[in-house]
Amino acid sequence: QVQLVESGGGLVQPGGSLRLSCAASGSIFSIYAMGWYRQAPGKQRELVATITNSGRTNYADSVKGRFTISRDNPKNTLYLQMNSLKPEDTAVYYCNANLRRVPTQFTETYWGQGTQVTVSS
Repeated sequence: QVQLVESGGGLVQPGGSLRLSCAASGSIFSIYAMGWYRQAPGKQRELVATITNSGRTNYADSVKGRFTISRDNPKNTLYLQMNSLKPEDTAVYYCNANLRRVPTQFTETYWGQGTQVTVSS
């Protein structure tokens, strides 16, 4: 089995910063693309940022210049540094990984359980 466990969410004032982490564990052969998504109350889940295993990144327009996605491949860990946070960033943040398990020959997509980020004064 594979697990993705997020951490680092919380309550922060507008303009503040948070760093989310997502640790993948289990029978993992290789992790390919990883990403962060978020879902605000009453809204659909949306992409925040993605990163390939070679480090190529992609961001939603709403977070460009404020959020930075990164990963530590040896540790199977994904990060999201969030700066200049706004109330509209309030959501549950989910990590996502496209990976291959041992001993399979195909890729699968896994999701974490989510971590709440609340931006409020």
